[in-house]
Amino acid sequence: MIRTRFAPSPTGFLHIGGARTALYSWAYARRHGGKFILRIEDTDRERSTDASVTAIIDGMKWLGLDWDEGPFYQMDRLPRYREVADRLIAEGKAYACYCSKEELDRMREEQRAHGAKPRYDGRWRPERAASLGLVPPAGIEPVIRFRNPDDGDVIFDDMVKGPISISNAELDDFVLLRGDGVPTYNFGVVVDDLDMGITHIIRGDDHVNNTPRQINVMHALNAELPKFAHAPMILGADGERLSKRHGAVSVMQYEEDGFLPRAMVNYLARLGWSHGDDENFSPEQFVQWFDLKHVSRSPAQFNPEKLRWLNHQHVREQSDEELADAIVPRMKFLGADLSSGPPLRGVVALFKDRAETLVSLSNDCLMFYSEPRPTQELFDQHVPAPIKPVLAGLANDFEAIPDWTPVSIGAQIRAVLDARQLKMPKLAIPVRVCVLGRTNTPDLASVLSLLGRRVVVERLRQNLPTS
Repeated sequence: MIRTRFAPSPTGFLHIGGARTALYSWAYARRHGGKFILRIEDTDRERSTDASVTAIIDGMKWLGLDWDEGPFYQMDRLPRYREVADRLIAEGKAYACYCSKEELDRMREEQRAHGAKPRYDGRWRPERAASLGLVPPAGIEPVIRFRNPDDGDVIFDDMVKGPISISNAELDDFVLLRGDGVPTYNFGVVVDDLDMGITHIIRGDDHVNNTPRQINVMHALNAELPKFAHAPMILGADGERLSKRHGAVSVMQYEEDGFLPRAMVNYLARLGWSHGDDENFSPEQFVQWFDLKHVSRSPAQFNPEKLRWLNHQHVREQSDEELADAIVPRMKFLGADLSSGPPLRGVVALFKDRAETLVSLSNDCLMFYSEPRPTQELFDQHVPAPIKPVLAGLANDFEAIPDWTPVSIGAQIRAVLDARQLKMPKLAIPVRVCVLGRTNTPDLASVLSLLGRRVVVERLRQNLPTS
């Protein structure tokens, strides 16, 4: 059975790159009837926080990325890492190193001075330590280093990038366990992936350079290698590494900004993967279509405008009832009394075709559930003196029409336009200002019909300036 995982470090929020990694791993498992595991790699004790764990889990839940096992926490597994490290030591594949930070710094400075690549020189390998007469200093907890092979190559066939080969001569004896018993990334991830039976490791290509070290540890443990797939980096529209100024903020910020999770999934899926000419699709379609052979090798570019366009498409496709339910909390936060106006789903139906986000939809719908307060400046600009008696007469006309429907309202407005020889904007904009406190709305007759006759007539009379 295919088993994938998402293993974030809880040192911040769930950002765009991490969310895409989680999405690809989740979709691959779902597509193949496998399992998706959530693991929290919390070994950076100085920077890991409970708030970050909550932010990551909230982001995944909002996106709909449900997991089958976990979340597992690395700090709960310290005895297991020590157990595996001790096994490697016993087999001569790892050893204790007592180098201080100062020694390592001097070592690297000397190597740079001679034009060499700065790296650990292996001085605490047992045979070398003996030849150098090194004696473990008292009171020092050593780190445990992996004895990397001295020759040969690490070769693996990446499911996105293709064959990759790294010479072992490029790799040094990296640290497996720190002196406090906490594993480094390249050790903890290997032990976890093997223990959890991960078959496919899907992650960003910033991890490509870690993979040879991890493969060597897996070989040392006589383990079967998982498949690796490294997705391309995500860049800003300017081609630079994605940062906060490009939109690399918390995934939950997009929820706050009114984006639909299904639109976010749609957009994240397209950041480095394609399915023909399909731009707009559902999470269900994505799971059905997703494969790794169509993940690009080239960096993807984050485009906020494309995201807003996609969100607009998904807003339009959502049912009126679903959208109404989605914006109720936002409407209440804005102070709307939803019992004072028409059913929200009917209002949503008027506005959703023009709404890019749930924020803009909520702001548009608010006019039906709050008293407009048009400014004097707005009146002066859009309600000229000659139109005031026309508006007063229109209020009387509205009271007299037998049916308060968009058809009857539209017919009455056209009758006034014909009688006064006016163009629609000359009457429609002043009506909007008096009734709604704004100059732009969807179809005026439909809006007035939803507001109700009493409200429209009262607002025309109350808000119409008399001077």
